[in-house]
Amino acid sequence: MINPDEVAELCYERFRRLPRRGKPEPGREWTLLAAVLRITRRPSSDSVEMEVVSMGTGTKCIGKAAMSPAGDVLNDSHAEVIARRGCIRYLIQELHGAVSGRCSSLFCPADQRGKWRLQPGVSFLLFTSHTPCGDASIVPMTDSQSQPCPPATSMSSCEETDGEGNLKRKAEEPGEGGVFKLPRLEEKETKEEETGQFESRTYPTETPDKDVSDPAAASRLQPGDSADCEHLRVRDVHRTGAKCVPGGPADPLHPGAGYHSTGVLRVKPGRGEPTLSLSCSDKMARWGVLGFQGALLSHYLEEVLHFSTVVVGKCPYSQEAMNRALVMRCSHVSDLLGGFSVCSPLLLQSGLEFPFSQNQTELQHRGGQGRISPCGAAISWCNVADQPLDVTANGYKHGVTKKVLGTPKARSLLCKLELFHSFLSLVAATDPSALPDSLRSGELHTYWDYKQASQSYQQAWQQLRLQAFPLWPRSDRNLLLFH
Repeated sequence: MINPDEVAELCYERFRRLPRRGKPEPGREWTLLAAVLRITRRPSSDSVEMEVVSMGTGTKCIGKAAMSPAGDVLNDSHAEVIARRGCIRYLIQELHGAVSGRCSSLFCPADQRGKWRLQPGVSFLLFTSHTPCGDASIVPMTDSQSQPCPPATSMSSCEETDGEGNLKRKAEEPGEGGVFKLPRLEEKETKEEETGQFESRTYPTETPDKDVSDPAAASRLQPGDSADCEHLRVRDVHRTGAKCVPGGPADPLHPGAGYHSTGVLRVKPGRGEPTLSLSCSDKMARWGVLGFQGALLSHYLEEVLHFSTVVVGKCPYSQEAMNRALVMRCSHVSDLLGGFSVCSPLLLQSGLEFPFSQNQTELQHRGGQGRISPCGAAISWCNVADQPLDVTANGYKHGVTKKVLGTPKARSLLCKLELFHSFLSLVAATDPSALPDSLRSGELHTYWDYKQASQSYQQAWQQLRLQAFPLWPRSDRNLLLFH
């Protein structure tokens, strides 16, 4: 069995070895961390090899008005989303090697033409330093720790445009005296940091000391139920900044444990305006059925890629809330074809806290540092040969000026456009005779075209939406027609 403390320590060590650029200012700024780990079980050994293949930090989202029809803005910079998108870069690189005839330690040929599957014994684990925002964070309150995601602020307290309505490049809310502070940068990087190559570790399998409750015994509250059940003996709950999607049950806002509804879809708070980004709890529940590989890579993969294990760092935590948010809301979904199914990951918690958590930052805070605030930058690192590190703020490369907005210099490597171009390079590298059947149409041009052509994925998404998430907001097609 996976040891959650070993997972957490491996992730924290990987973070420590990153360069200073984009990291929180100790004692003043906090952030969240998430990572995707590749797990390899050896058939004749009692050990597993764990390797961090993608890592992300961040707590921010852009508002819907800032979304770009060119696909060149990173809409959601929460840590779990950053880590997952970095993992997509890693998977594309590995598929490049596979289709080019080079040896791949991750993929092997599948039965269907042009399809690939994971090597035997390989799986993926998701680590997050805090419970995912949204439904999974509505947990019984046992201490005074604050919520993982900052609440929405009014536009008057966080200006995002200049006098002409143009976007300002700020990486943080104002500190004392209204002065904006950017994360300190250190341009000097070691050779190891530039290449991004780090050794993985091998650990013996063992049962963790922590007693993990049976997910089958988790709460089965229906969407819209209030979390004030008397039999739970909960006086209050930790609250989430994510807001209920329109058209469904709203939060009762009752004092104490009756403040929130549970089991409902939520959108992340924006910096003064609504966002269209669903909470990390909702996205992870979706990944638990459709896989985290997305529609584009489903063209190449015979099987869905699920997270077999989810590990949470030390923070306010409820096994029941995690199971409710990530598993139970989709457990009844049926009629899934094409290898799609409902995945029930092993849910574990570590006793190790992220050093840059909000709680640790408050403990380290000293007078004169200004108010404590979430770090405005988001960091992505993934195990790829070319540009493994990507630091962003407000959806663009960190530090860019207004005059380069709309150019490749301003784009994050994780934005839709960049990932789409990486996918197209994979298609171009594939021998025409080895292309998957779904990519043999001559009518594929835009990002929207390629996503819709992944028919098995779209059919599974339709069933999931109909049976579990009918209120999930539909994507604006006009934002997906880039190429």
